[in-house]
Amino acid sequence: MDDTTTRLLTLLNVSATKAGKRKWTAVDEFPSEKLNKRKKTARFATATENPDVPKAAETTVEMEGEDTVPLEDDGDEETAPSGPDVYESHFGRTPALLSETSRAAVDRHAWTTSRKMCGKLGSVVELVPEGCQPIAKSDTAILERLITPFKKRQAKLHRDQAELQNDLLSALSTNGDIYLPSTAWEHKKTLREVIALHAINHVTKKRRRVLKNNERLTKADDNVSSPEDAQDQGFTRPSVLILLPFRSSALDWFTAMTSHTPAPAFQVENQSRFLAEYGLAPGMVDKLATAEPGTYPRDHVETFKGNVDDNFRVGVKLTRKSVKMFADFYGCDIIMASPLGLRRSIEKEKSADYLSSIEVLVVDQLEALTMQNWEHVKFVLSHMNKLPKDSHNADFSRIKPWYLDGHAEYLRQSILLSAIETPETRALFNSSLKNVAGKLRVEKRWPPVQVPEGIDQNLTHFDCSNPKDEADKRFNYFTTQLLPLVLKSAVQSSNTAVFIPSSFDFIRVQNYFKKQSGVSFAVLSEYSSNQEISRARQAFFTGKKAFILISERFHFYKRYKIRGIRNLIFYGPPDHPQFYTELLSCPFLDDGVEASDVTCRVLYSKYDWFRLERIAGTEAAVELIKAA
Repeated sequence: MDDTTTRLLTLLNVSATKAGKRKWTAVDEFPSEKLNKRKKTARFATATENPDVPKAAETTVEMEGEDTVPLEDDGDEETAPSGPDVYESHFGRTPALLSETSRAAVDRHAWTTSRKMCGKLGSVVELVPEGCQPIAKSDTAILERLITPFKKRQAKLHRDQAELQNDLLSALSTNGDIYLPSTAWEHKKTLREVIALHAINHVTKKRRRVLKNNERLTKADDNVSSPEDAQDQGFTRPSVLILLPFRSSALDWFTAMTSHTPAPAFQVENQSRFLAEYGLAPGMVDKLATAEPGTYPRDHVETFKGNVDDNFRVGVKLTRKSVKMFADFYGCDIIMASPLGLRRSIEKEKSADYLSSIEVLVVDQLEALTMQNWEHVKFVLSHMNKLPKDSHNADFSRIKPWYLDGHAEYLRQSILLSAIETPETRALFNSSLKNVAGKLRVEKRWPPVQVPEGIDQNLTHFDCSNPKDEADKRFNYFTTQLLPLVLKSAVQSSNTAVFIPSSFDFIRVQNYFKKQSGVSFAVLSEYSSNQEISRARQAFFTGKKAFILISERFHFYKRYKIRGIRNLIFYGPPDHPQFYTELLSCPFLDDGVEASDVTCRVLYSKYDWFRLERIAGTEAAVELIKAA
């Protein structure tokens, strides 16, 4: 008997000792109290209607004691669009797509690949498990109470934005995985609102099924066991996880979600607390948001405005008439968290059971997460959809069979959003997503970046046949071929900036420079203090230091303009193409500098494809790789 079977039998035995369970315990999460408990008044904050920065408006709601029928037990008679129930066909008791053949194909990474156009999403690569049929495009099965107000708001958008939303909704409705690796900033809010609508629709449909079965089972004879068609839930209640880099990102998603749950139909509990903890503290001024346009690059402003704390986690509970922030993880429907915050929670509690039944995963701003600690992302994903360590008062007669079989990861829908694509994010899409409904990856053809005219750009290739040897090969070429030539040049041996994308490579190169006698250099890394940054910039600009080493993470977080640069060496192409343009513009901060005074060398291998494509453009990058 394997460990998985043993753990599951243990959970079943624990559950069997707890008699009288009929309802989903995650719904009735509070213990019953006396029926004659007096009414109490609770203060809730109403959701503002789709604001950029929500305002906390308080309203008073009369509530009965917690033992009375809660809001989520109200009947929900809204109807979905006609046709097959997309939710039931994928997340129901017996999904047709979940077969031994499809699972085996996914485990072998055997996918049938095709390309097609997907409306405003553009060209997409569609992957389906080998031997399985592609999922036919279906209508967007959004509940009427959600889609009607959404369409009213959508009517105010530009036609292209509305069409983009509709095309994404159509793709989401297949319940397959979606990877958008080149999301433009002007589309971020539009896409976020659509995905939030999809997530709320998913939670609502799941809740309706559970509540209807609760009512049906309550009327049944207590001596009769639950029928098989009442298997409608997972091990725990949370079914949507949204991974984000900063608290400001969570605030954006909160705004997107509450745009679909507007007052007065919905009340938002703990909104004031949420805005206080996830917005800026009173008296604080956001210099990025208040600066004149053009002072900072747009991507920097959009990424770092607001509260940029990267350690957070919050549960969101949805009922028919309310949204509760800061709900307990085992009593919530949606979890918004940073990878760091979730990892600390898992390690502290020594349990990730609340991730066991996640059915929709959203990872936003992957480009920022790769600049944090990617290991945190991998850690969180490795704990998803695993058999829980404890039963958490679950009624195992109500759990869907594919959860008990340990097959939840084959049905989870993952939605990945990023401004750029990196090897880490592509590996996540290729290896970690196992949805038997297939997956879509949006493609983009990149134009070459714009740099000051006349600069001599020298793209230098080094041979490498094995990706495992790439770091060593790059270092050896840099230290034995490229750097000695630079040091021999009277012009290039000073006023030279070395830009290094990888933090591991940065430490390696820095240690090498320390051992080089007679070479003066300054360092700008993400760990540099403000005082160290000021000293390094001043020493380089005045010529006291001939070289300055700059990590990509430093530039990502700080975006300083470095004066005194005449020669640029890119140890590797930067992940973010705008960094290439920005650094090549730095020499012209000084008076009297001509384009002929500036040199640029870029070291690359065939494994730098993603980065090279965004700098040289798709067509030129293909030729560079072929010629290498």
